Amino acid sequence: MEPWVVATSLIFIYLLVTIILGVVANKRMTVDMEDFLLYGRKAGFIVLYLTVVATFHSAFAFLGSGGFFYSHGIGFWAAGTWTLLVGAITYVLGPRIWALGKAHRYITPADMLADFYESEAVRIAVAIVSVVFTILYIQVQAQGLGYIINVASGDRITFEIGTLILLVVAAAYLMAGGLRAVYWTDVIQGIWMYVAVWVGAMYLAYDLFGGPMQLWAEVRAQRPDLLSLPGPQGFFTPGMWIGMTITLSFGIIFQPHMMMRYYTAVDAKTLKLLGATTPIYLMTLYVPAALVGLGGAVAMPGLEVPDRIFPELLFAHAPPILTGVILAGATAAAMSTLDSILHANMSVLTRDIYQRYVAPDRGQRHYLWVGRMIVAALLVVGYLLSVRTFDFLVVLVTLSGSGALQLMPAIVGVCFPMRRTLTRTGVLAGLLVGLAVLYVTLVVTPHPFGLHGGVWALLLNTAVAVVVSAVTEEPTEETLNRIHGELERQIYPEISR
Repeated sequence: MEPWVVATSLIFIYLLVTIILGVVANKRMTVDMEDFLLYGRKAGFIVLYLTVVATFHSAFAFLGSGGFFYSHGIGFWAAGTWTLLVGAITYVLGPRIWALGKAHRYITPADMLADFYESEAVRIAVAIVSVVFTILYIQVQAQGLGYIINVASGDRITFEIGTLILLVVAAAYLMAGGLRAVYWTDVIQGIWMYVAVWVGAMYLAYDLFGGPMQLWAEVRAQRPDLLSLPGPQGFFTPGMWIGMTITLSFGIIFQPHMMMRYYTAVDAKTLKLLGATTPIYLMTLYVPAALVGLGGAVAMPGLEVPDRIFPELLFAHAPPILTGVILAGATAAAMSTLDSILHANMSVLTRDIYQRYVAPDRGQRHYLWVGRMIVAALLVVGYLLSVRTFDFLVVLVTLSGSGALQLMPAIVGVCFPMRRTLTRTGVLAGLLVGLAVLYVTLVVTPHPFGLHGGVWALLLNTAVAVVVSAVTEEPTEETLNRIHGELERQIYPEISR
């Protein structure tokens, strides 16, 4: 049997398993929005841990990080410090969001922000920002999936067809089983992805160079520029390192598919444990990514699409069965994030737009079917973006995070009681300024003074939000007591007593 048949067959077997899990999840699911959208708020540590790390490390980690090591060198390891910040954010912020979600039955981030700032305009703005910028994340996964199946089939399945097949599969099990299907598949995908990337990287390191240390020696001898800062293309300046650290931590955390994970936890202790342990998985995955990217720069120089380096090396040097198993792991990496983003955007558009303004008085079953139709629409948008526009997967993820990062002042204002809180006018003004600055600092004049555009946008966004809030009306005392009072009871019980 030809290698490409083995590799693609294993990928399609894996895809079949995910669809079966979606069907089973559908049979376990009740006709209830909280069950479909939030797993019934019953996610324990193991399930939550694996779905969070699997969602974080997607095609971005499996393919994109290898491509960035390939092109820009070891500086990307320094940028990996964002994973430590993710753990700290989850430990501190997660229990607060969980407490408010449980007390007030929030389903989306916009629910929480609109409630606190007493503004439907805030709801709409947050919903639009959430969806627009996470669509870029859909593109990341779609491109990654297309690369995988295109290489695995030996170019027999085109990038466009491969992308379409895998997008349809992800949408199918999500539409069938909701977040329950996402969580069940993510448990498998999180384990498979981690094992696959380590096994694949170590196999290639020993097969091509005799081991990791020999690989390092060859890179130092042939491509010392990859072991320098700011790297061969001058990318990893201090400003860009700071920018990527912030956008890949806060920026991804504030995307709806990650914030909604906090709502699903069974209790606050689960989220604290999640925060303490998540960096272990996230950071250690960059070790094999570095081996693949740096070793690939020596073994396979001049690759037109650097993000394809891992599957290209596997297909050229690894046994067919091993290649198929590992590429199925790469497929799992992309699918685990794709399904989460599709689910989150479906939740936002169904809950915050359709249910709120289009058809507010329909039954649960109606909203579930509308959500499924929204997934189909998002599928089309993601597909069109993935086949028409191309960029480094890491660049697209950073851009996506930069947009979501602009929600940070509003979220901090809700989750941390202060003497003088932000106002709805301040939040909206800051968000508008932040998005405008983001366009200027990413498109018109990219990264002024070497600092990432997303950080510039956040700084000016925050400044405007604080200044405008100082001269505009705060949320009512009743709202402050209801929301900040809940935080004091849950997070600061000594204060409430």
